[in-house]
Amino acid sequence: MAESLLITVQALGGLGLFLLGMIIMTEGLREMAGDAIRSALMRFTSSPTSGAVTGAISTAILQSSSATTIAAVGFVGAGLMTFTSSLGIIFGANIGTTITGWLVALVGFKLKLGTVLLPLILVGAIMRLFAKGKARSAGYAIAGFGMIFVAISVMQTAMSALQGVITPEMLPADSIIGRIEIVLLGAIATIITQSSSAGVAATMTALYAGAISLEQGLALIIGMDIGTTVTAIIASIGGTTGAKRTGLSHLVYNLITGAGALLLISPYIIVWNTISPAALQANAEIALVVFHTGFNVIGIILVLPFTSQFARFIKKLLPEEKSIYATAYDDALLQTPGFALNAVQENVLIYYVALLNHIESILGDASDGKRADLVRMQTALDETHEYLDKIELKGSSDANWERMLALVHALDHLQRLHERCEEDEDRAITARETADLSSIKHGLVSAIVDVQDKIMRADWVDIAVRSRKVELDIGEQVDPMRDIIASSIASGRLDIPDATDCLEAIRWLDRVSHHVNRIALHIQQAVMASGK
Repeated sequence: MAESLLITVQALGGLGLFLLGMIIMTEGLREMAGDAIRSALMRFTSSPTSGAVTGAISTAILQSSSATTIAAVGFVGAGLMTFTSSLGIIFGANIGTTITGWLVALVGFKLKLGTVLLPLILVGAIMRLFAKGKARSAGYAIAGFGMIFVAISVMQTAMSALQGVITPEMLPADSIIGRIEIVLLGAIATIITQSSSAGVAATMTALYAGAISLEQGLALIIGMDIGTTVTAIIASIGGTTGAKRTGLSHLVYNLITGAGALLLISPYIIVWNTISPAALQANAEIALVVFHTGFNVIGIILVLPFTSQFARFIKKLLPEEKSIYATAYDDALLQTPGFALNAVQENVLIYYVALLNHIESILGDASDGKRADLVRMQTALDETHEYLDKIELKGSSDANWERMLALVHALDHLQRLHERCEEDEDRAITARETADLSSIKHGLVSAIVDVQDKIMRADWVDIAVRSRKVELDIGEQVDPMRDIIASSIASGRLDIPDATDCLEAIRWLDRVSHHVNRIALHIQQAVMASGK
């Protein structure tokens, strides 16, 4: 009993070592290639097919389907990628994650490199401690790689010792219901470990030692494919509707491919036994990896032509939430400041247009303008400020530094313009209803309409020029208008309270034109700094 307990602890320790190796290797690979992978995910998704290839390659390089799918969820949530464009990446990630199984089967089991690769862990650790830049990250990846195969060796030793103690009969019987129960066990195991690769490695080790049958192993990896979707679903919680749809699509797609794979288990075993039963017995772990890759490839071949229909189905399951402002940000984007700033910049423009519409409306052109929900916008502005504070740059030498400063200034003026609209609307009403202020009011409204038209064409140079002109024009009229109001008081045409209201209205128009101009200027600077 004590010996069995000790061996079980050794097997679990080997699994823990494998998980640690995967974490270390993935982190090192992400540091080396993370930015390039994220850029590739953004660039090479023009079609579902290119997205699937990109998702598969990205996952194979990063050795983590979770990293790929979470990135896709983050991009959709930030508005940097459409939901439909993300589907190819989601489909392809499943194929990329099977690479780990091939490494374990061909290198870990066939070559048995656990002891040979022990020095590799030391080499990687030394590189991590003393090297710099990419070499430092490579050290982490090398150490993790070595640890994975040491872990496989530990698990093999433990499982071999448990031969006869743990048998296939201990799992549910090989029936349809039994296989479904095993699929659920595989899903639960992956949810707990947060690594389908570790589950696949443990399954292959148990299969190699005879602790489970091939049929049971195939059912387990189907469940592990389904279990790995939980990470993307968790990442989508609190995100935009597009981000939630991306997380849901991962689950639905894996459920569909899992159901199909479950039906293929018996035919697959029959084909192997018909062609070469001896080869199946001698290479059960290879047969398992072939099945894992095969049903994912078949799934993507069958689903890719129907990506649009699949997207429509997901949209029906999760309809668009009614939201005025795009306030959802994804912390996953913070790893790439440029992408995080893209999300902020997009929302800044949304707030600017909404406030321009609001000003146009409260100054009397309600037929064209549209009042903003200022309470919800305040929340959106505050969330944007908080998110911007999380973006970490490497000082003024960072390529994104100028862009960050421009967006900080733009948000500051947006907050103040929002305050003018929320707290001082009575001054806008005075400006709208006072004949002496008619020309100033019309000048501002005309400029706002012109700016909105230029925003549609993304003509930021002209926008900055136009908004600056209206600020100067209004500024030049402020003092003469004060003199006119003073004369009106002296002549008795205006009493003191009405004159005070008129003066406050002039100040309001002047301040609003200033903020409109400064926001346009800083957005122009952000656009130029982004290189777009």
